Amino acid sequence: MTQAEIKLCSLLLQEHFGEIVEKIGTYLIRTGTQPLRMIVNDTGLSLDQVKKALCVLIQHNLVTYQLQKRGFVEYEAQCKRVLRILRYPRYIYTAKTLYNDTGELIVEELLLNGKMTMSAVVRKVADRLTETMEDGKTMDYADVSSTFVRLADTHFVQRCPLVPEAAETPEVPPPPAPTLVISEKDMYAVPKLNLIGKGKRRRSCDEDENHEHKAKKHKKDREDAEPPPDDGIYWQVNIDRFHQHFRDQGIVSAVANRMDQTSSEIVRTMLRMSEVTTSSSAPYTQPLSSNEIFRSLPAGYNIVKQVLDQYLTLLADDPLEFVGKSGDSGGGMYTVSILSGFGSRCARIFRLLLRKKHLEQKQVEDFAMIPAKEAKDMLYKMLSENFVSLQEIPKTPDHAPSRTFYLYTVNILSSARMLLHRCYKSVANLIERRQYETKENKRLLEKSQRVEAILASMQATGAEDVQLQEIEEMITAPERQQLENLKRNVNKIDASENQVDETIFVLESFIESTLKKP
Repeated sequence: MTQAEIKLCSLLLQEHFGEIVEKIGTYLIRTGTQPLRMIVNDTGLSLDQVKKALCVLIQHNLVTYQLQKRGFVEYEAQCKRVLRILRYPRYIYTAKTLYNDTGELIVEELLLNGKMTMSAVVRKVADRLTETMEDGKTMDYADVSSTFVRLADTHFVQRCPLVPEAAETPEVPPPPAPTLVISEKDMYAVPKLNLIGKGKRRRSCDEDENHEHKAKKHKKDREDAEPPPDDGIYWQVNIDRFHQHFRDQGIVSAVANRMDQTSSEIVRTMLRMSEVTTSSSAPYTQPLSSNEIFRSLPAGYNIVKQVLDQYLTLLADDPLEFVGKSGDSGGGMYTVSILSGFGSRCARIFRLLLRKKHLEQKQVEDFAMIPAKEAKDMLYKMLSENFVSLQEIPKTPDHAPSRTFYLYTVNILSSARMLLHRCYKSVANLIERRQYETKENKRLLEKSQRVEAILASMQATGAEDVQLQEIEEMITAPERQQLENLKRNVNKIDASENQVDETIFVLESFIESTLKKP
């Protein structure tokens, strides 16, 4: 665990959960697995604060616990999972792209709350969607449930492990910590719920006062009623499935850039056919026959079977091996390879070394067609930054420079790790910059929020335009310009965070796939 990763985890925890949770999370990341007593002693927080912070971290899968043989429980932070908080906006946007606003809000609610029952998610999302609709229109629970089922069917959400049912025996005391289990066949099984109802709008202050006694009565009735049919069945976002989707999109884009749109559509179809049957960590998709691929091509995509076979042959023969042939039955069996290779002047030299493996400086100059002085400067610069390495091969035992070959080479795995480390540092710097911008303009932001609240209240009571204009003029023209600049800067920082995270995802995927290669 590098210092850059620890710092970024600390910033993410503080930004999303506050100082106490950040202190506990960062302590566990730095020290590793620890029992409750040590966490309380070393952090200086009260036992109650530590317990509540651990509950929050466990709820969001950021900390795991394990019962030791000696009978006490130890807690361990999941640093990689904490870093995934950075990717939350991308998960939410992907859900919106695939499943519209309803899918977006379902994934957002699960990420915000860590774990929720399906019935709770459906009600909350229906209420939020109803708030955005025109007066008189509401969102039906059944429509939200349908989208939730689609997300489960495509494995974007999954059930959380449960405490296994066991016969109650008073002689045997319960363990200090439960062991949670779930079978693979139940992981995406949606309970049959008959959720009838529509989303509700939030009442205004006057309506709340008029209906206060009704709300209390309704709350009491709800407490007395039976628990929902899915009580105890919790759901969470399947982050690995989103990563699989990002990876598939990257493969499709790479095929389109290297070959053409038709080739990329064929690969997209193969990935879509095997998205649920192939593990996110598998090196290849499940084998698919040419006949199956042809039947599954998008409607209206007019290519004949013979042309499809020619495209599959071209893809299988390509040096990058996006597609591999694994058999001849069914017109030919094909798989998509997940472990595909990663391919200014410095970039030209770097690509050249990747292809040629080892080159002398003179060979680099000749192959890259770069003047000797420039090539020398670039090689030394990349050498000092650890992008390339220098290997000495002596002709004689005395290692005399005049009788030694000096070969430049690239350790791609080492370079990827170094770039990943720099990306973590970049994101941490961006977060700190956003916090600084917000802190510097705190007074103006608070004033703007007060004015917006007053305007919203006056609009709800039917105030005249003149009155509203007077309130708006409480913020002067220079202050409005300052707010616009702040908004623009924060938007740029947010966009930069997302762009850096896309690079982080590519580098992490490459490192993981390289380490899995035999």
